[in-house]
Amino acid sequence: MNTATNSNDLLLLLPLLLPALGGLAVAFLPFLNGKGARRAAVAVTLLLTAAAAFFVLLRPDASLTLFTLAPDVAALLKTDKPGRLFMGLIGLIFLPLGAYSFSSMRPEQNEKRFFAFFLFTLAALMGLSLCGNLATLLLFFVILAALSFPLALAGTKEAASAAIKYLIYAVIGAALALGGMIMLNRFIPGLAFVPGGALGKAAGKESGALAAIFLVGLGFSALAGLFPLHGWLPAAHAASPAGAALSGVVTKAGALGVIRVIYSLVGADFLRGTWVQTAWIALALVTVFMGSVLAFKEGLFQKRLGYSAVSQGSCILFGLFTLTRSGVMGALLLAVFHSILQIALSMAAGAVIDKTGKAKVSELTGIGKQMPVTMGCFALASLGLVGIPPACGFVSMWYLAQGGLETAYTWNWVGPAVLLASAVLAAGYLFSIVIRGFFPGTGVPREALPKAEPSAAALLPLAILAALCLALGMFPGLLTDFVGGVAAALV
Repeated sequence: MNTATNSNDLLLLLPLLLPALGGLAVAFLPFLNGKGARRAAVAVTLLLTAAAAFFVLLRPDASLTLFTLAPDVAALLKTDKPGRLFMGLIGLIFLPLGAYSFSSMRPEQNEKRFFAFFLFTLAALMGLSLCGNLATLLLFFVILAALSFPLALAGTKEAASAAIKYLIYAVIGAALALGGMIMLNRFIPGLAFVPGGALGKAAGKESGALAAIFLVGLGFSALAGLFPLHGWLPAAHAASPAGAALSGVVTKAGALGVIRVIYSLVGADFLRGTWVQTAWIALALVTVFMGSVLAFKEGLFQKRLGYSAVSQGSCILFGLFTLTRSGVMGALLLAVFHSILQIALSMAAGAVIDKTGKAKVSELTGIGKQMPVTMGCFALASLGLVGIPPACGFVSMWYLAQGGLETAYTWNWVGPAVLLASAVLAAGYLFSIVIRGFFPGTGVPREALPKAEPSAAALLPLAILAALCLALGMFPGLLTDFVGGVAAALV
């Protein structure tokens, strides 16, 4: 299909409207006040949204103008390869995430509020995947921050503090992006996303344009956890049961924003070799290493995974900042893999804390004997995050390292070296939990370790993600062919 036959395609609204209407129904319809009816409504909404997302995936080059934001800027929805990749990922990953949430709700949580905003967040993420210009992207970025903020409110002071911290960082990111967008509109009227970007190899590379691009990229990187805007992620992960959603899914919204700015708005050729690329790469590598070191030193189970998310999110950004096809392919693969792995790790950690009350790593001695299935899935996801075959993760790190070596810098070896150091540290802070859990030593008698597995309903989504981690590691071609096409369209 061509663009003309798909303009003003109202079907693009389906992936947004279905979860939005589902959230409103959960929040306001009296007959959904019962736990069973509410959860059934959420499950049906998630399935319908996933189906709608994959229906839209089959409509390339479709577009829909929603309304006018400014004289030369409209709120525009549009399908393209990177948006379709992220829409498919979000539609799929919310299914196990929702199923797990049914069995992991804590007494202090407001379940009605949680699931309403869970669906609202899904709607915002779908809209973010379909944005056709920078103004629409920023609009949905703000909507996402506002609608995902209540997810972190879990009825405790720590959770409230973490939620406010997340909102503050998101507002700072949005303000940076807005300031840069206003400046950038002078160089790219309309701020539309086009294949290859609008600036191309423009001569002069005006300092004003570069400064604006840096601000916009830094603003969107706030949701991906890039230093110095990373502080919300470990706090939200440790204090709120929604940490898995925030670190596994919402952080990818920041990565998508960076993709749009670099490859759909500006163009890699315009940025290649500039101080903006140098500064971004430096920030990403600092964050990768810093996040791994802090995770290695962190004693709280969930917060350790939060720092890990900071590091892994910046690995994705590093690949995007290399401005190479290999780097972009590694970043896109890691975005998919990390969503699966981070959510699986967070589900396992949440199950351990809920069933045993053990929130510190030092308390997890013998936990593998108490929760063998849960910790077996945790071990498999850990293999993937470190990048050890046959679990997924290795192939993305390979492309990231290759992309780093292909950058036009004499110090291009630094990127792969930092990635390797981060992988070694990840092995330390993840495998130490696995070893402590399954090989507690002679000081822990078997009879002192009663079984404490969560319900089958909680284990099933965790097991599915662990199996997916293994399948994508053993058969990477299931994903690399499609991702390679997306990377080729961007660079």
